[in-house]
Amino acid sequence: MSEESQYSEHPGGWIEWFCAHEDHQFLCEVDDDYICDPFNLIGIKGKFNFFNEAINMILQPTSPEDQDLEDERFLEVYQEASDIYGLLHARFIFTSKGSAIMRERYLQGKFGHCPRIYCEKHNVIPIGLCEDLKTARIKVFCPRCEEVYMPKKKCADIDGAYFGKSFPQFLLMTYPDLHPKFQLLPDTQIQVDFEPTLFGFKIAGKQGSKMKKIEQQLQYNHIITQSNIQQIEQNIIKQEQKQYQIQKQQQQEQQDQQLHQQQQSDQNKEKPHKKKNKKKHKQ
Repeated sequence: MSEESQYSEHPGGWIEWFCAHEDHQFLCEVDDDYICDPFNLIGIKGKFNFFNEAINMILQPTSPEDQDLEDERFLEVYQEASDIYGLLHARFIFTSKGSAIMRERYLQGKFGHCPRIYCEKHNVIPIGLCEDLKTARIKVFCPRCEEVYMPKKKCADIDGAYFGKSFPQFLLMTYPDLHPKFQLLPDTQIQVDFEPTLFGFKIAGKQGSKMKKIEQQLQYNHIITQSNIQQIEQNIIKQEQKQYQIQKQQQQEQQDQQLHQQQQSDQNKEKPHKKKNKKKHKQ
């Protein structure tokens, strides 16, 4: 028996059986009280044909038997039960209890690690690229490089809607200590990003790794501290504001130039008209 099953709130039930499936290891167990609360079911009930049967299946205290999995009717209800549980799961992980469970699993590396070499196997967070069912499968988000990857673990049967697009950002905002920049020790040194070269020479047009703006301003083997990170962030904001002002000024100059050209064009059109009027008066 695994450690998670020992502390399960649904020993031997459908929820524990469902979450213990090899493809469902990213999912946590949603409380029965949360599932039974009508408020949490708003917007879900109307999407399914066997909603009541599916809810009863989810709340069953026993797991399905092998013969049940051969019944076509059971499989239809099971498919809807899986999606209903997934949508409830996407809401449950935004609660205080749900986010606390996911925080512990994230710290334990249950969701895997970033495949990027320079992230040094940083833990990743599940993310869905769409809120709608049957649109995209689950992906993982790395807080360090802020990129999305295919999970290495077997999660082929998890729909991205079971987590949603906002969960990684919500988790990092709820628990700021999880953010990579707060986890760096005073003597931590940043890794340089990969830069492609040919016989020691840089290749024109090849930038290599996608470097974050903060990393671009940190020199090789430069010690990261909270103070210089904040200073760099402020410099980046100032640079962006300066660029915005320059762009705005350029746009204004272009508009003024276009307006001036339009006025000149209108004046040129009026001159021949005035000459014609003068000729008519002379005649």
